[in-house]
Amino acid sequence: MSDFDPMLLKCEFDRMTAVRHVGLVSGVAHGVIEISGLTKQARIGDLLTLQRRSGPDLAGEVLHVGANHIHMMPNSAPDGVSLGDRVCLDPSPDFAPGMHWLGRVIDPFGNALDGKPLLSGGQDRNIQQAPPPAVRRKPLGERMATGLAVLNTMLPIVRGQRIGLFAGSGVGKSTLLATLARSMQADVVVVALIGERGREVNEFVTRALGPETMKHSVVVAATSDQSALARRRCAWSAVSLAEYLRDQGMHVLLLADSVTRFAEAHREIAVAMGESPSLRGFPPSVTPLIANLCERAGPGTQDQGDITAVFSVLVAGSDMDEPVADMLRGVLDGHIVLSRDIAERGRFPAIDLSRSVSRSLPGAASEAENQIIAETRKLVGSYEQSEVMIKAGLYSEGADPLLDQAVRVHDELDSFFGKADAEGVENSFSHLSLILRRATAGLPR
Repeated sequence: MSDFDPMLLKCEFDRMTAVRHVGLVSGVAHGVIEISGLTKQARIGDLLTLQRRSGPDLAGEVLHVGANHIHMMPNSAPDGVSLGDRVCLDPSPDFAPGMHWLGRVIDPFGNALDGKPLLSGGQDRNIQQAPPPAVRRKPLGERMATGLAVLNTMLPIVRGQRIGLFAGSGVGKSTLLATLARSMQADVVVVALIGERGREVNEFVTRALGPETMKHSVVVAATSDQSALARRRCAWSAVSLAEYLRDQGMHVLLLADSVTRFAEAHREIAVAMGESPSLRGFPPSVTPLIANLCERAGPGTQDQGDITAVFSVLVAGSDMDEPVADMLRGVLDGHIVLSRDIAERGRFPAIDLSRSVSRSLPGAASEAENQIIAETRKLVGSYEQSEVMIKAGLYSEGADPLLDQAVRVHDELDSFFGKADAEGVENSFSHLSLILRRATAGLPR
C-alpha cells in the first residue's frame, strides 16, 4: 500500500489483548441465551462467541447484563446449544473511522466487505453520540443542484437539510438515492444499506453508484440475513462515520436506506428484552431512537461541516400514517413521496408532488421562483381534483380557466417532473417558467 500509515498499524496492535474471558451457558429461552460467569466483564454491545459441542460456533451480542447472568442475542437460531457450552467474550468492537475508508464497503463494525485489508483509524468513536447543541448549530445553507428538474425547482434540498423519502417496494427508491449520490454537491457520500438484500449491495455499489462516485463514498452495509443487532448498529455506524467527516469540516451527504428496517430491528431487540409493543407493533422506545438518529444529521456548529441527509422509509400499501412514517414526518425538514401509480405508468422519478413538501421553502427560493412554484402547484392540484372527470370525457373547455390551463400543459409538466437536468437549478426554473407561459397564453408546445 503506497498510502500505508504505520501509526494506524500501531493502533491496531494497541487494541489487542492476550486475555479472553469465558462463561458458560446456563439457560436458553425465547431465542435468548442466558450465560453465567461474565457479569463483571460484559458490557451491553460486547460480542460473544458460543462454542457448540456439535456444529459451528455461534456469534452473538450482549443484550442484557444482570447481577448473576448476562443475556446473549445470537446472530442465528440457537439450534444445538446446550447447558454448559463455553462462551467467549470479545470486547465491544471499536469503531474508528479514517479518511482512508473512502471508496470502501464496510460492515457496521468497521470491517471491510470488499475483500481488501482495512485498518481502523487512530481514534475510537462512540456510535451513539448526542446531536450538536441546538443553540450552536448553523442555519440551513444554500440550495443544492440535484440532477433532477423536479427537485431543483418544486422540492429544493439545501445544505444541512434532512429529507424523508417515502416509498413502497419497487417504485424507484434505490435509483433515486443513487441519482442523488452521483449528482448532489457534497465533499463525501456515506450510504447506509440497512437490512438490504445481499445481492443488491454489490449491485448498488458497482452499477448505481459507479466507480467515480465510489471514490468519494463509503458504504456501510448490514444485509437482511444478519442479526437485528447488526442491522440496528448499521444506522448508528453510518451516522457516526458521517459525524467524523463533518468534524473534519466536510459537507457530507448521508443516504440511509431504510429507517423502517432500522426500526424493525430495534423492535425485534426490544421485544426480546421484554418491552411491550404498543405503536401498531412497535415499542415506545422506537420514537426517541428515530428522533435521535435524525437529529444527529443536519447543520453542524460554526467550526464543523454539515450533514445533508436523505432517510428512506418503506410504506406498505402507501400508508403514510404507519408509525415510522408518521414519526419521521414530524422530525424531518420535508418529505418526498413516491407513487406506485405514477411508477406504473412509466414516469421516473415517480414523485407525487401534491403529497411532497420541502420545508426549506420559501427561504430556499427567490420571490420570482416561489411564484413559479405556487403557480405550478395550482395547476397540478386543479388537474388532480378533476382527473376522474377528465378521463371520463366529462370535461368541457371554457368552464374553468384554471382547469383549462392545467389540461393544456399537464403532459408537459408530467414530462418535466421526470426530467433529468445536470445543468443546474437556473436551467430547471427557466424550463418550468416557459411551460407556465404556454399555459397562460394557450400557445402550442
